[in-house]
Amino acid sequence: MAKSDPNVDDVFDIKQIRRLIELMKEHDLSEIDLRQSSQRIRLCRGGLVETPGGVVPQTQIPSAAIPAPQTPAQTETPKPADESQEHIAYITSPMVGTFYSSANQNAEPYVRVGDHVDPETTVCIVEAMKVFNEIPAEISGRILAVLVEAEESVDYGKPLFKVDTSK
Repeated sequence: MAKSDPNVDDVFDIKQIRRLIELMKEHDLSEIDLRQSSQRIRLCRGGLVETPGGVVPQTQIPSAAIPAPQTPAQTETPKPADESQEHIAYITSPMVGTFYSSANQNAEPYVRVGDHVDPETTVCIVEAMKVFNEIPAEISGRILAVLVEAEESVDYGKPLFKVDTSK
């Protein structure tokens, strides 16, 4: 079939959008962000609000309760910083996907506990829909803790790293 048909692989095709919505419901996804050439479609559900600048606020959004396998090392999601921890910040996942601490299994992790990061430092990769997205720190400081394991599924807003911004 020739590419001259404007509806071929059109991400804005209503049938395609409906299929994406069904996939989101079926797999309990809160966001889908697809790009192909100059076309882009981003679908969000669960109360996300896009600002005029096109940036979604980096707040933690409660997701549907999905039972997670319990392990002895599993800890609760970090509590918001109180006055004694005002220099503590969290690098959170900007999307739903799979967390990778390094480029491949044989490579060194992007960052380790004790490493200093700046806003442009790549701290990890989150793979979503076969796209490997390098995640920048977006803050300066010293890594205090890595809060997720390699190849762990992460949700939008899930804390990935605990950072001391006073260092």
